[in-house]
Amino acid sequence: MIADQKVVSLNFTVKDGQGQVVDSSEGGSPLVYLHGQKNIMPGLEAALTGKAPGDEFAVTIEPAEGYGEYNEDSLQVVPRAAFQGVEKIELGMMFTAQTPNGPVQLVVAKIEDDNITVDPNHPLAGKTLNFTGSVIDVRDATEEELAHGHVHGEGGHHH
Repeated sequence: MIADQKVVSLNFTVKDGQGQVVDSSEGGSPLVYLHGQKNIMPGLEAALTGKAPGDEFAVTIEPAEGYGEYNEDSLQVVPRAAFQGVEKIELGMMFTAQTPNGPVQLVVAKIEDDNITVDPNHPLAGKTLNFTGSVIDVRDATEEELAHGHVHGEGGHHH
């Protein structure tokens, strides 16, 4: 049964509020994660607790339990000069910025002359997500997986 410190394998499909597929394990490898370590969004982890291999699930995750609310205040305008070495800046381009809190993904949201507006919100922030799928396997985590806080080997992290 799914509980903290268990390694979980599952197949899933996630759709946004308009029914568009956002992500899916279909045709690929199952999602394998260490339960109880915040390796997946809180709402999905809570919904999966107590499920067993063979169980199916359908759960709606509101933004607060998913990728968070969209934060308009986090948009920033930076000068074109900050994009050294980039010949052409286009809407939707993604960049990784190094910050004191670690790397942050930014998307170019607006271009006005030499002022570039970047958006650090997750692309799914503010969206309600609908997950469906099934639990494939549940096993005890190894000591090493528990120490590292994530799954190793097949479907997991490789050092």
